[in-house]
Amino acid sequence: MPHPVDVHVGKRIRHRRWLTGMTQQQLAEAVGIKFQQIQKYETGANRVSASRLWDMAEALEVDVSFFFEGLAKDGHEGSTTLPADIIADKEALDLVRSYYAIPETQRKRLFDLARVLSEVA
Repeated sequence: MPHPVDVHVGKRIRHRRWLTGMTQQQLAEAVGIKFQQIQKYETGANRVSASRLWDMAEALEVDVSFFFEGLAKDGHEGSTTLPADIIADKEALDLVRSYYAIPETQRKRLFDLARVLSEVA
């Protein structure tokens, strides 16, 4: 049975890959492995080495710590205010992709606006 941390890291790899619109094949080529290995990482069937995780973080343009966000100290997923499968929702995924397509300075302003609107809702 896969370790909960390996499963969590795999989910974070998959979610980030989806957000960037990258295929398993593209990520595999970026880090120099076969796409089947990406599949195994994403399901938690295989543990990702530190150096491979570093390469993936670079390819996916995130800090390595991104893959561990949402993990509780006991190695299990911590509670969040969002459903765990939010990225599986096509509308949410399209919204996030569109958000990251906006230039950073405008994106921050949009984020600030969204935060204000959510506080008054």
